[in-house]
Amino acid sequence: MAVPSADLQSVEALLRGGSRSFHLAGRLLPGATRSAATALYAFCRLADDAIDGPARSDTSLPQLRARLDRIYDATPLPQPVERLLAGTVRECGIPRALLDALLEGFEWDAGGRRYQDLGELRAYSARVAGSVGVMMTLMMGVRHPAVLARACELGIAMQLTNIARDVGEDARAGRLYLPCEWLREAGIEPDDWLAQPAFTPALAGVIERLLRAADAAYARASIGIAHLPARARAGIHAARRLYAEIGEDLRRHGLDSIARRAHVGRARKLWLLMVACGDALSARPVHLPAQPFPESEFLLEAVRAMPWPEHRVRAPSGARMPDQGRAEWVIELFLRLEQTERGATR
Repeated sequence: MAVPSADLQSVEALLRGGSRSFHLAGRLLPGATRSAATALYAFCRLADDAIDGPARSDTSLPQLRARLDRIYDATPLPQPVERLLAGTVRECGIPRALLDALLEGFEWDAGGRRYQDLGELRAYSARVAGSVGVMMTLMMGVRHPAVLARACELGIAMQLTNIARDVGEDARAGRLYLPCEWLREAGIEPDDWLAQPAFTPALAGVIERLLRAADAAYARASIGIAHLPARARAGIHAARRLYAEIGEDLRRHGLDSIARRAHVGRARKLWLLMVACGDALSARPVHLPAQPFPESEFLLEAVRAMPWPEHRVRAPSGARMPDQGRAEWVIELFLRLEQTERGATR
């Protein structure tokens, strides 16, 4: 997808200093997919800030929906993010319902919504993260329902990991994402705990239960990556491994996400990125179960209902990178990753 270089540079500058894991994984994506992902990530950031940031107001959500109206009418506001996203949704065939789902999830955040069980939490995660996984897959030119289902599950897994990592941070902001039924089963009354958040062995058990749910979603999602275009697989494997490692760091520190925030150090990140490149080179496509999580079925229905743009043509899902140049490709990636890591601020 061709994008105006000035707009792309402006949006990249806006995002500079953001998530280092996103930046590193993004560097492993092919150029066209990386540009589209940048447009999407920028809109996600702006929407989250508008709905749930310090400048939020009752008009924030209607204004965002009006901006989406213009984007889908091909008359975006004269701003780089809007122009880039308008080109992305047109070129990649992204249904409006996916971005509406994302905004709905942000709205649930702003309203302090709580979730009684894993199903409700997955419904939230499908909106704020699964929708992004589906959109990213469409940007890569893949529309197969089973592959989209696995992409949605990867987003859900990442979101569950984020929730486990941020239990303390969320509680101090008056928010609770852990399933209330799980807390009560562990002898923790949600309202009482939120009034005085503290780490206990019982809470550790709930966090571990959430990480196991994330692990199951990562396992379902990982088999779909081999069905993506060859040049995109390393970036998605990297994102999967970097996020899953957050959960492992939590476990290594006793599952205490109240007193500390789990993170992945530089050396470990570089090792995981090397492993991700190995995953990308060695994976073979296998049969994919078509059934998605029931909470994300509506996202796949939205894709099925939208005609695929005629100009979207890609290689078969099992296409592999030519053997020639494979080693040079990995070396080039690591040179770029080292430069990115040295220059990152977060």
